[in-house]
Amino acid sequence: MDASETLHAVEGGTEIDLMVSPKAGRAGIEGVNPWRHRLVVKVTAPPSKGRANNEICKLMTGIVSAPTEVVRGHTSRQKTVFVPLPPEKVAKMLEVHG
Repeated sequence: MDASETLHAVEGGTEIDLMVSPKAGRAGIEGVNPWRHRLVVKVTAPPSKGRANNEICKLMTGIVSAPTEVVRGHTSRQKTVFVPLPPEKVAKMLEVHG
């Protein structure tokens, strides 16, 4: 999985563009959507009261071993997550996981 097209270097770290599927049977990264250039992430939580966003942060924190935060798309399936690591390191961790 080449997730590099979903990553963007920003001041202080990296932003990752996600396409989220809430209420899935299992949580995890499913690959990259080649048309939207977004990492496809499934979560088991429903998209209400911030539950899906919280699960996304926990899932991504576990994968990249650094705190993550949803910075855009709080109420959308298309989200952007901030990670305080350089893009090269994030890409490597996503490759290992994917």
